[in-house]
Amino acid sequence: MSRLPHPSLLPALPAPTERAAVRRPFDLRVHAQRIQIDELIVTDPRTVLAHARTAAHQDPDTAAVLGYSPTAPLTLPAAAALLCALHEPDELAEMGLHIERHTTRVSAATQHRDPVVLELFNVPDEES
Repeated sequence: MSRLPHPSLLPALPAPTERAAVRRPFDLRVHAQRIQIDELIVTDPRTVLAHARTAAHQDPDTAAVLGYSPTAPLTLPAAAALLCALHEPDELAEMGLHIERHTTRVSAATQHRDPVVLELFNVPDEES
């Protein structure tokens, strides 16, 4: 007859088994969305339009989505949108656009709860 060891002599945790080592991902059913918005102002309209015309010729498909065609010139808002679609913020500053405010909006929710929304605003300091 086999005797069981005293409980104090047993290992604190059971030895891992092969099944425990391979775990399936656990789906939390959490939906999260992050949106980043840069609000821009035009500091030099002529420069923005000139850069946008060049960009429209280099990437006509993106320009067409924003309303550009050879018969209909770009409006200033469409020109700014085209440049924003094709260039980084540092490049935009050189093209006559200036970031006025940066907003990050994050929302997260489960299937059974209303979403939690966080908004962060960053307004750059005015340059003297």
